[in-house]
Amino acid sequence: MTARLLEPRAVLLRRGVVLESITVGYNPLEGIVAIVAGLAAGSVALIGFGVDSVIEVSKDPSPVGIGLTLLSLVVMPLLARAKLRTAGELGSAALRADAHETIVCAWLSATTLLRLSLNAVVGWWWADPVAALAMLPLIVREGLEAVRGGTPAS
Repeated sequence: MTARLLEPRAVLLRRGVVLESITVGYNPLEGIVAIVAGLAAGSVALIGFGVDSVIEVSKDPSPVGIGLTLLSLVVMPLLARAKLRTAGELGSAALRADAHETIVCAWLSATTLLRLSLNAVVGWWWADPVAALAMLPLIVREGLEAVRGGTPAS
């Protein structure tokens, strides 16, 4: 009876491996095609879709990625502060807007670091979509400001 219970599980495990292998093969191809098509069409959305497709299959806890996001958490706020100070002195709305984009980069680095750390330390694979959802309000706000042609409120 034990052999009967294990056989269907083994079949299901093989099927799962095949399905994951198809995904790992398809996503980079999808990503490359989407990025090339996005570049040709000038579509940031299509390029973003392509980049996401490549990222979907490259989620191993990465010491290099963790190090890079830690560095970004130091560099980006310092850069944003310097940009804001200079924008104020120049009266430059463009530099001020770019400073706010740099602040967004710092927040994205923080959420990415959190996701990578949770995945690496405790194996929480689901931290990635949760981090993406946490970033969504900030990204939407920045996108709306860009469309309106203004700068985010301080």
